Amino acid sequence: MSFDLVVVGVGYVGLPLAAAATASGMAVAGYDTSPEVVRTLTEGRSHVPDVPSTELRAMRARGFTPTTDPAVIAGAETVVICVPTGLGPDGRPDLGAVLAAAETVSDHLRPGTLVVLESTSFPGTTDEVLRPVLERNGLVAGEDFPLGYSPERIDPGNRRYGIRNTPKVVSGHTPLCAKHCATFYSRFVESVVVARGTREAEMAKLLENTYRYVNIALVNEIAVFCDQLGVDVWDVLHCAATKPFGFQPFTPGPGVGGHCIPVDPRYLLEKARREGAQLGVVEAARRVDASMPSYVVERAVRMLSRDGVSVDGARILLLGVSYKADVPDTRESAAFRIADELSALGATVTYHDPVAGEVPALGPAAADLDSALRTSDATVLLVAHSGYDLGHLARNARLLLDVTGSVPGEEVMRL
Repeated sequence: MSFDLVVVGVGYVGLPLAAAATASGMAVAGYDTSPEVVRTLTEGRSHVPDVPSTELRAMRARGFTPTTDPAVIAGAETVVICVPTGLGPDGRPDLGAVLAAAETVSDHLRPGTLVVLESTSFPGTTDEVLRPVLERNGLVAGEDFPLGYSPERIDPGNRRYGIRNTPKVVSGHTPLCAKHCATFYSRFVESVVVARGTREAEMAKLLENTYRYVNIALVNEIAVFCDQLGVDVWDVLHCAATKPFGFQPFTPGPGVGGHCIPVDPRYLLEKARREGAQLGVVEAARRVDASMPSYVVERAVRMLSRDGVSVDGARILLLGVSYKADVPDTRESAAFRIADELSALGATVTYHDPVAGEVPALGPAAADLDSALRTSDATVLLVAHSGYDLGHLARNARLLLDVTGSVPGEEVMRL
């Protein structure tokens, strides 16, 4: 069977891409090595919040085919690789999933098939890591098949910008490869931006997220300093954000989480290390962002102490353990470190999250929110999910540390 598109890896990036392509009229298949993922997709149950199950069932009705059979790649006009690029146990970039996907694609690649990498990585990955694996069976990129790179720009939970109306950066191993890549994405994306080469496109993605990383670190550092000065950082941010030029508002928090912001700058730093370069601002931002979970713990301990309660033996409730409001993704969430550090100080830590639900690494979630609020010595709001009644939290928690700056009332301690 032939397909206009085969998406390799149908997770947070691949499934929205498949949805947009299917909606444009393309015949799309989604290849994934996880039998569980493919089974649930086949049954019409989505595991990605940005693609509701109702939309997935509509995709299935239009012919979207989830599969664990890599042979489907042989019938593709275009193959887009959307596998994760995370960090290994040593904190360094782990391209294992990209290499495995490249080997699979190479084994089923036919002449003329456009291959595009969307996974985030350091400059040179497409040409120096992906291309040699794709060419191992004799086909040559730029001659026998077009090869491109187009960084994903998925923002989970964003209802304003999706794949169709977010400008798509594309690039190619050769100028002709870039034209093939631009033509493909133009079928379902409103605006396509052609980069000079794959390295420029790869660097652009790292810059986008490192920009956010550095600015989050800046407001985190300002928040800590404002606490030292007795200054209301939230009012500072409100006032500064009224400037119509030269300032973009960011907010402090317990640390950075998710699949991009805490990971992508590490790819940039690793590339700099390999090249013998120094990125002092990015490294400083890494230290600040990495310190924030411990700072939240310090503030919680201080709040308890002011009320005459020792953290050793205290019952502490964490509210919101995903990395972002109204998104169930807990990858790299600061909640894990905060829970570990509080537990190491002797506290009994429980949690509640109306979006993420049970998180095995944190143990069982609090069964009843109101009961947990009443029986906890302190409550820490890490993520202000829309499902939380913030006024209710303020009225019912014994002590409340609001890391998000969103709970009303004078009795709340804010970051």
